[in-house]
Amino acid sequence: MMEWTDRHCRTFHRALSRKAWLYTEMVTTQAILHGNLERLLGRGDEGERVVLQLGGNDPAALAQCARLAQTFGYQAVNLNCGCPSDRVLQGAFGACLMARPSLVAEGIAAMKDAVSIPVTVKHRIGLDHVEDYAFVRDFIGTVGQAGCSHFIVHARNAWLDGLSPKENREIPPLRPEVVYRLAKDFPAYSFEINGGLQTLAQGLEAASGLAGAMFGRAAYHQPYLLTEVDSTPAVSRSEVVEAMVAYLVAQRAAGVEVRHLARHMLGLYHGEPAARRWRRMLSDSELLAANDPGLLLGARDALETAARRGLAEAA
Repeated sequence: MMEWTDRHCRTFHRALSRKAWLYTEMVTTQAILHGNLERLLGRGDEGERVVLQLGGNDPAALAQCARLAQTFGYQAVNLNCGCPSDRVLQGAFGACLMARPSLVAEGIAAMKDAVSIPVTVKHRIGLDHVEDYAFVRDFIGTVGQAGCSHFIVHARNAWLDGLSPKENREIPPLRPEVVYRLAKDFPAYSFEINGGLQTLAQGLEAASGLAGAMFGRAAYHQPYLLTEVDSTPAVSRSEVVEAMVAYLVAQRAAGVEVRHLARHMLGLYHGEPAARRWRRMLSDSELLAANDPGLLLGARDALETAARRGLAEAA
């Protein structure tokens, strides 16, 4: 979710669910060690249950970044061993790290020694067209011995040659049975399942016997599904809009602009009558240029008015 789940997105998602664990976009160790820490690691109003996801392969750098994650108040740090993009391949991290379990283990051990917060790994079930269970089993065994006891498993192989990142999310076949087998073979570890989940009901079914399920783009494009995670009555979309206006007003002095948040909120009314009007207003360059938090309220009111008119006409 690089360039997607930034602090403003996480603040928006937290307004939808108090219980869901939220992940940052993957941030590389080199960016953290040589970049603007406040911009890369700074927090919004997303509270707790937030995990910093790292991309990198150098144990010392990973340990230093894990310390910074703890300093900035993240509740866990996650090493990405599943991203198949060209960028991570060139940097020798992400999914290609699955071919180097000993190096991953060194990184995990270094981070575990550096921090008191949990250190987890997100990975695929295999590389390219090799579907031998022993590959992912041995990866878990090696990394687990270094101190990692929680794994988030995207239940597809990563095809590193010939597929785009988008194709890697769709073309390699889903094999959730591999995740269940890992959970059976490693009962001391906890596993979450990821990949192809579109509804909370699907996630709950897929997570049966596991520690949980992870949603990626489905939660981004249809964010209101996050309200189903909590056992309390769901917050309304209108209430979320008002909370985000308050956030923008409070963050104005810090340089937060409406456009920083609006792009993450396009899917809030997904599937609702007149949702297109909401998306159109929040994408309007002239409206965004005014940098008025009231744009969110105006878009909400315009949508609700159009929806009522449409329902009245249908009746």
